[in-house]
Amino acid sequence: MNPQIASDLIAEASLHSKRIDILIFERSLLTREQFYHSLSESLGMDYYDISNFEPTPEVLQLIPDRLAQFHGILPLFVYDETIFVALRDPSNFMAFEDLCFVLGNHFEQVLADVDRVDFLIQSHYNAQKQASDGEKTSPLERFSITNVYEQTSFVDVSAPQDIHSAPIAQFVNLILEKAVRSHASDIHLEPFESELKIRYRVDGTLYEMVPPPPHLASALISYIKVLAHLDIAERRIPQDGRIQYTLGGRPIDLRVSTLPTIFGESTVLRVLERTTVQLELEMLGMPDEILRSVTETIHKPNGIFIVTGPTGSGKTTTLYSCLRKINTVDAKLLTVEDPVEYEIEGVVQVPINENIGLSFSKVLRAFLRQDPDCIMVGEIRDSETAQIAIQASLTGHLVLSTLHTNDTVSTITRLGNFGIEPFLISASLEGVLAQRLIRKICPHCRTPYQADDAMGEEKLYYGKGCETCNHTGYLGRQGIFEFLTITNSTRELINRRCSEMVIRKKVGELGLVTLRAEGLRAVTAGHSTLEEIMKYVS
Repeated sequence: MNPQIASDLIAEASLHSKRIDILIFERSLLTREQFYHSLSESLGMDYYDISNFEPTPEVLQLIPDRLAQFHGILPLFVYDETIFVALRDPSNFMAFEDLCFVLGNHFEQVLADVDRVDFLIQSHYNAQKQASDGEKTSPLERFSITNVYEQTSFVDVSAPQDIHSAPIAQFVNLILEKAVRSHASDIHLEPFESELKIRYRVDGTLYEMVPPPPHLASALISYIKVLAHLDIAERRIPQDGRIQYTLGGRPIDLRVSTLPTIFGESTVLRVLERTTVQLELEMLGMPDEILRSVTETIHKPNGIFIVTGPTGSGKTTTLYSCLRKINTVDAKLLTVEDPVEYEIEGVVQVPINENIGLSFSKVLRAFLRQDPDCIMVGEIRDSETAQIAIQASLTGHLVLSTLHTNDTVSTITRLGNFGIEPFLISASLEGVLAQRLIRKICPHCRTPYQADDAMGEEKLYYGKGCETCNHTGYLGRQGIFEFLTITNSTRELINRRCSEMVIRKKVGELGLVTLRAEGLRAVTAGHSTLEEIMKYVS
């Protein structure tokens, strides 16, 4: 197709909110068969003509009704124990993910006329469901999400002796199992007026799964609160808890947080899988020069080392890795955290509990009487905690902590905002590490392209999308880092109360490699994309 025609089609589709394929057919640019044959080559799928096709009831039963209608999935036939399916939206990777969960590897996606797919789903599934009521459940549906939904409507959640064997428990187990298998970092259960949304955060991006019926929302949240030892009768205030879960012999820790909303309690579960988290500094992907600087800093006898970045950037993992590095028999290490995420043998770890007045500042004061060599503070949140951390570092202790700032230099400004005098900052601060987690291009569908003028004539890469990466183009994440060593010249600028801009210029002259520069290195090396870097680094 002529590039100008393609450009016009895209513009018109955007202007009139029309599908491009409909415009192509209206203008008689391609026949339906020509269009789908071309699309099948582009997507790497087989094309099936279903203009005169009618699915059998036996095949329709293989995909649960709710799943089929939510994602627009039409089963066509079964061949050699493989179910061939067509989608209303062939690029819907969420549908692919849920099919993998329900059917395992026993399906294959093919391409078919999307309007015909939609028509067959609408005309067959409601009727098929009514006709199959009372019939024996198929083996595939028996373990499906929808089947659990339907059973759960009979659950009496007020009966604690039955709750762990009830279908509601089965469904929660399905949610947790799918999250772990998808390598999700968080599970979000969000009640709205007409539905309970369930979303997973995978590689920093949220994906939605098939929602359960709205009337199950309260039962699901209540069961999760029971597992987390929270007060199920209290729905007016936020609560925090923890679940210890085992999947296939692997220990999983789940941090649970509830938040009251107008439609019920929004619940987030942070997934902490001990077996997959790398708690070794050398495994975090830092450039050699930064790894060397971090290692030197955490082996100093006193001072403060701060790791900074937004929520979910891997700060805690980095601090734990630092603790592991310096955790020797002759060192006394103490941590105060909210909450304790990973248990490290040989380290005394204290979770804070604001309900009984056990705050960061109170624990820190007690720490100073425990003869520690190194103290880790989960986060410097307020002026009092900052002042005590400074005091600890000036009296012969190494202090590790985190802050929420954009980069290394702005950490100096942030400490000043807590009311810390410049001479105390310059005397105690030894190093600052800023970090982000960026998605990596999927190695299975990595495709080169020529960069525009902004990147010179570099050959860059993007992920085309494939089954391995659920058609996202990304697979896994890596860290990018910026390390600021506090030198004598930097201390002098801090003492003179110089602006952040002046300090930034000076450390740049001294060789600071910024997060942006590290991100662009990852792009030119073919590890990530410009779009991904721009999301996290301005």
